Amino acid sequence: MERKLSIINKAACIGGGVIGGAWAARFALAGIDVNIIDPHPEAERIIGEVMANAEKAYGMLTMAPLPQRGKLTFCKSIQQAVEGVDWIQESVPERLELKRGVITEIDAFARPDALIGSSTSGLLPSDLQADMKYPERMFVAHPYNPVYLLPLVELVGGKKTSAATIRRAEEGVAEVGMKGVVIAKEIEAFVGDRLLEALWREALWLIQDDICDTETLDNVMRYSFGMRWAQMGLFETYRIAGGEAGMRHFLAQFGPCLKWPWTKFTDVVDLDDALVEKIGAQSDAQAAGRSIRELERIRDENLVGIMHALKASNGGEGWGAGKLLADFEKRLWAKGGDQAKTYNASGPLRLIDTKVNAAWVDYNGHMTEHRYLQLFGDTSDALLRLIGVDFAYVEAGHSYYTVETHIRHLGEAKLGQALYTTLQLLASDEKRIHFFTRIHDGASGDVIATAEQMMLHVDAKAGKSVPAPEDVLAKLKPIAEGHAKLATPEGAGRHVGQKR
Repeated sequence: MERKLSIINKAACIGGGVIGGAWAARFALAGIDVNIIDPHPEAERIIGEVMANAEKAYGMLTMAPLPQRGKLTFCKSIQQAVEGVDWIQESVPERLELKRGVITEIDAFARPDALIGSSTSGLLPSDLQADMKYPERMFVAHPYNPVYLLPLVELVGGKKTSAATIRRAEEGVAEVGMKGVVIAKEIEAFVGDRLLEALWREALWLIQDDICDTETLDNVMRYSFGMRWAQMGLFETYRIAGGEAGMRHFLAQFGPCLKWPWTKFTDVVDLDDALVEKIGAQSDAQAAGRSIRELERIRDENLVGIMHALKASNGGEGWGAGKLLADFEKRLWAKGGDQAKTYNASGPLRLIDTKVNAAWVDYNGHMTEHRYLQLFGDTSDALLRLIGVDFAYVEAGHSYYTVETHIRHLGEAKLGQALYTTLQLLASDEKRIHFFTRIHDGASGDVIATAEQMMLHVDAKAGKSVPAPEDVLAKLKPIAEGHAKLATPEGAGRHVGQKR
């Protein structure tokens, strides 16, 4: 089947600060070459640090085969940065005249069909595209920090933006694992920042009036409605709060409260020197000496954990950002993991190379028990892809299911340690695959753990085992023939508690 052409084959980031640098990381980790221009004298160092954090986060986020990292090229001019690229992301400081001037210059040098997105958090796209020659291809693409992890991007067209541009933008952000939400009408601050501004305004009054300090306020959020919002948003959360009668009952019950004098929503707090110092001191105490980079890494680990939990929810179908991650991984496997691979069946197959990341370790600093099983499962999945049992095969109704597993823990894997796995086929027939997998230390090759597993080929719809098709068995045959000549692995056939 002919593969659909990508929307984004090469990108440019105009501005490489907190948002622009993270956009560059998002593109590069999707395998897209990125041109960058930023006047900061240490732009390369700063973006390099952002890239390091992003790569660490992706190492925790997914075992899917990421494409080769895109090349970052630092340019001297906007013209050099934008010529020949498919997507230009403007992320310069939030000043209308500055942004409009930069976007107009981008427009003058970019291909007429190149997409131009602005990371503005509140300016109207119609104002930004006012002086453009090709305004129909310009739109707001407003992300959330960290852009390389948080998948949402608000897509807002201006008066001269074409519908085709917005459709292409939706497809483009999906290619890099993001969710493009189209905002129906342009409005200052769009949707997300309007909600954040309302909450932020109320929070500042609570600090100003000494109702609580910054840590207490953050605790109220992160231990309660923050977790609800992370997986179900606002309206669906309140639908549940309405009980069996749903949203209508909730509105009838709590709607009148909106008229009570609880909020200072319409009043603006005076951010004078005293309040700035008060908030700054409380925030310093709350950080407890952690640097911004440390806090970023903690944030990223937490976000990865939340997305993993959401990916496993809804009966394994995923939910919210977790379902988006699962869909993105499916595309990554289809593009890089399900392609034909060469292998040498004269020895055990080396199928997975990875590192122990922060999300994998327990309170002892060692890889936690269920991560060993995950790594063995990823290895068996790699074998299945090798013989043609890929996502399309599973979606058609057939797969191999694991029916037995015996794991031995022979050593300890620690944070940051490089690992690889090898798999040796012990036996196979038309329905069964019996194999032995080892997890090795990446440096020494020492065996850290082993698993002996049996899988059965099944018809998922019928709920029973059935023979695998000939094309799958044909791909399995040369592996079986090669591994039949190998010695039986030490530990194969053992039972729990068996003496050495």
